[in-house]
Amino acid sequence: MLLTIDVGNTHTVLGLFDGEDIVEHWRISTDARRTADELAVLLQGLMGMHPLLGDELGDGIDGIAICATVPSVLHELREVTRRYYGDVPAVLVEPGVKTGVPILTDNPKEVGADRIINAVAAVDLFGGPAIVVDFGTATTFDAVSARGEYVGGVIAPGIEISVEALGVKGAQLRKIEVARPRSVIGKNTVEAMQSGIVYGFAGQVDGVVNRMARELADDPDDVTVIATGGLAPMVLGESSVIDEHEPWLTLIGLRLVYERNVSRL
Repeated sequence: MLLTIDVGNTHTVLGLFDGEDIVEHWRISTDARRTADELAVLLQGLMGMHPLLGDELGDGIDGIAICATVPSVLHELREVTRRYYGDVPAVLVEPGVKTGVPILTDNPKEVGADRIINAVAAVDLFGGPAIVVDFGTATTFDAVSARGEYVGGVIAPGIEISVEALGVKGAQLRKIEVARPRSVIGKNTVEAMQSGIVYGFAGQVDGVVNRMARELADDPDDVTVIATGGLAPMVLGESSVIDEHEPWLTLIGLRLVYERNVSRL
């Protein structure tokens, strides 16, 4: 089985693939202070509960693919693969790793690995042109051309960041649960904030995607818009531009990149 690990700024998502099928997944908090040994114990605890894997760390794992937006965590995971999975082929997505997606930006090295991985999966699943909207710590919009090239994107504050900012900076406001309110017009402060978050972000997505699609293709209707990320379900029902929802887009992209590189290891 293939273990895929997507390290984001707030959460880390792990997926277990049996061939092309994802058979298990976990979501944990990202902690830049965790050491390689702590991460190994955490992995053993999670995977030890799966009936298809053995009790010992590494039993049943044939390959590992990792991408990370937090350099310190990537460093520790590299040590995990060396010390605890020494005989298992591992692909860590970084400059020099073959993805199959040309990066047409001013400085390709500054584009987050997860965004490139999302583009890889989008091209494979839906073709181009496409726009991937990833609802994470930041809300990112990534454009893929009809030829499968990563051409650039947009970065905006994420939903959770915005909620926290309102709670910190608003003298009479507080942190709230991110949930869909009863109506757009809030009847109390909490509902008013929830409405601003849910419908405000839906409007942001529609506006940004429509502008990107006009630049990306002669006919904007040819552009497939894919939503992913843990908070995507909050906006899916309110956005008018999202065509597809693939919660495991990054994990699928990691599987594809692993398959393209494992023969070179």
